Amino acid sequence: MAQTTLNVRMDENVKKQFDAFCADVGMNASVAVNLFVKAVLRERRIPFEIAASDDPFFGEANQARLRKSIEQLNAGKGTVHELIEAEDD
Repeated sequence: MAQTTLNVRMDENVKKQFDAFCADVGMNASVAVNLFVKAVLRERRIPFEIAASDDPFFGEANQARLRKSIEQLNAGKGTVHELIEAEDD
């Protein structure tokens, strides 16, 4: 099987922590990345959940309110407000 190289840029401290973790579990970073890639190809997905932060903006209640507001605006039921900028003191 032919081999190739994958170059990845990351924060130096993150790499040090990753290398230390890999050493703790008996592998190196190359083996860990290869395991990840093989899992992606086998499962045809990223093999872990990727989620937004706990920012309330992305919460379901706020997203539902935003969708409702967008529907109202698209139906012509919105009110135009003038942007009033606060003055710097």
